[in-house]
Amino acid sequence: MSERPIALVTGASRGIGAATARALSETHDVLLGGRDGEALRELAAEIDGARPWPVELTDPDAVAAAVRDVDRLNVLVHSAGLVELGAVSDVSVDSWRRTFELNLFAVTELTRLLLPELRAASGHVVLINSGSGLNAKPNWGSYAASKFALRAFADVLRAEEAANGVRVTSVFPGRVDTDMQRGVVAAEGGEYRPERFLTPESVAGPVCTAVRATGDAHLTELVVRPS
Repeated sequence: MSERPIALVTGASRGIGAATARALSETHDVLLGGRDGEALRELAAEIDGARPWPVELTDPDAVAAAVRDVDRLNVLVHSAGLVELGAVSDVSVDSWRRTFELNLFAVTELTRLLLPELRAASGHVVLINSGSGLNAKPNWGSYAASKFALRAFADVLRAEEAANGVRVTSVFPGRVDTDMQRGVVAAEGGEYRPERFLTPESVAGPVCTAVRATGDAHLTELVVRPS
């Protein structure tokens, strides 16, 4: 890594995470976080100043070991996520746990472990939330609940870390043309029409706007909807 600012992006092997990593690489060296080491290595080969940071985010011991290699950090983007659809009457407790483990607990723990580096840099935490973090709909119970909780975490973190110069931004995209969205539409029994959705790049742009905002500006919440 050079002396450029450093950004860590989770869920970077595809979708919003990969698009955000590409966009941030214009001004930052990027750590590409995710499970799929091969996909991360392939992406790193395409992006100057990027390197893979493979880790299972729901394994606290693995995360604790991985962060030992991060001695400075300016930006942390949480993009990894999981959605499992179903009515409250049908969704098992194991499904709820899987959703919260990745969408919330992995976020809180990784952030906690990296706060010293973020404080030292007056850094920035960006949380890719969802429209479901603002409005809950039938069959989206566990996902919406995890995203409402993620918004609350962001609000608390913002208030607690303001004195340390750490900025916190929640981004609430509508539906995005990703592999996850294809799975969602298939589960809903609908026809997949990518032109109806945002592109990952349309979400990465606002993330970069928040990160690159001048010191007097703190973009706390951004809502992005398909036009």
